[in-house]
Amino acid sequence: MAATYFIRTFGCQMNAHDSERAAGVLETMGYRPAADLDSADLVLFNTCAIRENADNKLYGQLSALKPLKVADPDKTVVVGGCLAQKDQHALAAAAPWVDVVYGTHNMGRLPELLAEADSASLPVVEILEHTEMFPSALPARRDVAHHAWVSISIGCDNSCTFCIVPALRGPEKSRKLGDILAEVRALVADGVREVSLLGQNVNSYGRDLLRHGLAPAGTARNRTMFAELLHALGEVDGLERIRFTSPHPKDITSDVFAAMRDVPAVCEHLHLPLQSGSDRVLQAMRRSYRSRRFLDLVAEARETVPGLAISTDLIVGFPGETEEDFADTLRVAEAAAFDAAFTFEYSPRPGTPAAAMADQLPAEVVSERYQRLAALTRDLAFRGNARQVGTVDELLLEGPSKTDPARLSGRTRSNRLVHVPAEEGLAAGDLVAARLEEAASHYLLGTVTAAPASTPVGAPAPSEGASC
Repeated sequence: MAATYFIRTFGCQMNAHDSERAAGVLETMGYRPAADLDSADLVLFNTCAIRENADNKLYGQLSALKPLKVADPDKTVVVGGCLAQKDQHALAAAAPWVDVVYGTHNMGRLPELLAEADSASLPVVEILEHTEMFPSALPARRDVAHHAWVSISIGCDNSCTFCIVPALRGPEKSRKLGDILAEVRALVADGVREVSLLGQNVNSYGRDLLRHGLAPAGTARNRTMFAELLHALGEVDGLERIRFTSPHPKDITSDVFAAMRDVPAVCEHLHLPLQSGSDRVLQAMRRSYRSRRFLDLVAEARETVPGLAISTDLIVGFPGETEEDFADTLRVAEAAAFDAAFTFEYSPRPGTPAAAMADQLPAEVVSERYQRLAALTRDLAFRGNARQVGTVDELLLEGPSKTDPARLSGRTRSNRLVHVPAEEGLAAGDLVAARLEEAASHYLLGTVTAAPASTPVGAPAPSEGASC
């Protein structure tokens, strides 16, 4: 009987992509998915280090796992990803029942590390400072047939004072355009209809390739390499939708907006992190743009791309943030009319410049401001969704609703979540037309008005069971 594994993922889309690759590596070793953590022969935590809450969640779950490990010493416990990269041997010391600790750059070494753990008396810890292998070069086990994450770059060259990612994932390194195209073509041949391009800063893609003379001849003569990549992907037959996350406001260019307009497969959704509406706080964050520039980008994007929806990230309670600074964030968020926002309470991360700044705010102040900002962004999201009521839009169905099995959930091209009644013949991966009839802050309700588009020949059925 094959050994089983269970993966729990913390954090961002990059981590979700890494977990797919970890699952792929394990399945090439003969492992099969387990129904839950308790029954799995191998448990892998793929970790995040962006916020302190992620640390607490991991260590809490490791503590809860200890009795299972004591009861079954053969159960293998693996911790990988950003927190493993940050804490390294300290993690193994805090949880000595962990068998393997690996960082952000050596997932491909998982088989060797597991083999070493079989004969080692102490946790095996391997943390590399850089990698020559992109996550997308590893085998993957996707949980859905119609969508795939595609890594176009790893690492980050920015120096935001609140962010620990550059220290954990290293400097930015772009993947060759031809390798990306080859992977996407293979994914489409396997039934994928939508890809999401991943990078810490996708719109600086290719700058290092140009700098080292590694870009294809004739590339990016009249536009940036990221815009060039969008155009090239738009020529892949059978690819229905292209998404990307996340661009940086300081680097986004008009040719990217033009590509969003001109390449039919590129979706009308832009995630553009603001972080703060206060110019003083943006300077302290080293964000390299100011609120006026950000709003000009929003205006240009909406003018260029019809039907565009814009989402953002916002941080509340950065060190030294005054009530006036916070009011600027509310003002800019309102002016930008965001369609969705991910709001966060500032969390100091050891090793970042912001953690050592004076004027760290009291938790109660941060929490109160967070509640006010969340109320505003919910209202903005409701207004954006309400404007869609009465229209007919294209949905890519994702599967049963998480809260109502009598409904199916799907996404519009502008990334709005829509729930429709489940009907015979409808399934995840179908493209359908739906009339949008009722709005809430985080979703819309609708009714399918047209039969699904034909399923690509050879498309596999959706995978059963979840690995993370």
